[in-house]
Amino acid sequence: MHSPTFVLIPGSNSNSFGWAPLQRELALLGHRSLAVDLPGHGFDAALPAAYQAPQDPAGLATAPSASAGVTLRDSVEHVAGIVQRAREHGPVIVVGHSRGGMTLTALANATPDLLARIVYISAWCCVDATPAEYMASPEYAASALNDLPNILAADPAALGALRMNWRTADPDTLAALKRSMLAEGTDAEFLAFLNLLEPDEALDAGTPDDRANAASWGRVPHTYIRLTEDTSIPLALQDRFIKEADALTPGNPFDVRSLSSGHVGFLVRPGEAAALLADLADS
Repeated sequence: MHSPTFVLIPGSNSNSFGWAPLQRELALLGHRSLAVDLPGHGFDAALPAAYQAPQDPAGLATAPSASAGVTLRDSVEHVAGIVQRAREHGPVIVVGHSRGGMTLTALANATPDLLARIVYISAWCCVDATPAEYMASPEYAASALNDLPNILAADPAALGALRMNWRTADPDTLAALKRSMLAEGTDAEFLAFLNLLEPDEALDAGTPDDRANAASWGRVPHTYIRLTEDTSIPLALQDRFIKEADALTPGNPFDVRSLSSGHVGFLVRPGEAAALLADLADS
C-alpha cells in the first residue's frame, strides 16, 4: 500500500511558494506533497511594473489581471487534474487553507472518489450560507479583517479581479495586516510572508451548488484543523463550519484537531502542522 500524497491548496492571493516550509517538514517525516498554483497564480500571476517600487497607483489600478474571469470551476478542474495524476502513485489527501477551502469543497463535490481525505486548515467550508452571508454573521464580527484600511488598488468591477496593494509602506496598514495574519510572529517574519503574496485574486467564490453536498462531499473523510489564535477567520466561525457540516453528514462528522496558531503562523513555523498531517497519513 502506497503512502498518501498531500496536495496543498493555498489561500487568497497566495501560491505554492508559501507551502515550502511545511513541505520541507513533511518530507523530513517521510511524506510526499505537492503544492498547487491555482489559475492566475504562481508564475502565471500578473505582477505589473506599477506594483514595484516606486509604485505607480494609477498604473496599478488599470494594468490587466491574470485573475480576471477566473472561476471557482476553473480552479476545481485544475486541481482535479493534478489529483488524478497524483493518484497514479497512491491515495491523495487534499489540504486547503483559508479561501482554498472553497476550492476544496467544490472539488470534493465534483470528484469524491478521487480523494482519500480532505483537510481544512482554518478554511472556508460553506454549508448553510454563502461567503458573504458568513461574513455578515456574528461569528465573523471579531475578524481583524473588519478593521483593515482599504487595501484595494483597483475597482474590482472594472478590473474583473480583486487587486490588493501588499507593498504599501503605510505603518498603520502594515500593523493591521500583521494583526490579521501573523500577530504572534516577528516583524521580519510578517514582512517575509507579505512579500510572498500576489496582488490579484479571482472574484468568483462559487454558487450555492459549490457548498458541501451530503451525497458527494459527505462521502469523503474530512478533517478540520482549527487555528485557535486566528484573528482573520475567528474560531467561532471555524466552529460554525464544523457544526453545520456535522449536521449535514452526522454519519461522517469532521475529525477535529487544533493548533495554537494565527492565520498563517503554521506556514511560517510548520513543525506542529506537519506532524499533525503526518499523523493523518499514518492513521
